[in-house]
Amino acid sequence: MFGFLKKNKVEKQEIKKEPTLSSEQVQKIQEEIATLEGEIAKISNEDIEELAKKYEEVGLLQAEIQADDQAIVTLEKSIEIKRSIGEGYKKLMSLYNKKRAESARNGDDQGIDYYMGKMDEMRQIAKQVTIMGK
Repeated sequence: MFGFLKKNKVEKQEIKKEPTLSSEQVQKIQEEIATLEGEIAKISNEDIEELAKKYEEVGLLQAEIQADDQAIVTLEKSIEIKRSIGEGYKKLMSLYNKKRAESARNGDDQGIDYYMGKMDEMRQIAKQVTIMGK
């Protein structure tokens, strides 16, 4: 009647696979990255808003083509220039979590601690940005 003694059916969770890009799509994104990097070289260091925005765009594109390590470096640079909690912040948190999960699968305690620390730093940035209202 109430189902107390019935076994619950456990559904298998599907593992999300990121869509794979064709070689033409990857080439196009790499060209976009090169164009943006050229634009970054032309931006003066005083224009921090534009500089941070361009680094964020490059980092997001790098993440799209699975260049995770490069994307992390670029997105960190963007947040270092100007703290924000936009798409770059979200992607960087996602990449840190992905790297932490890889470390856990490989039994790398040092890697787990490193990426957990990075995620804590990102949460602190979110707090600071929220408190400042920017």
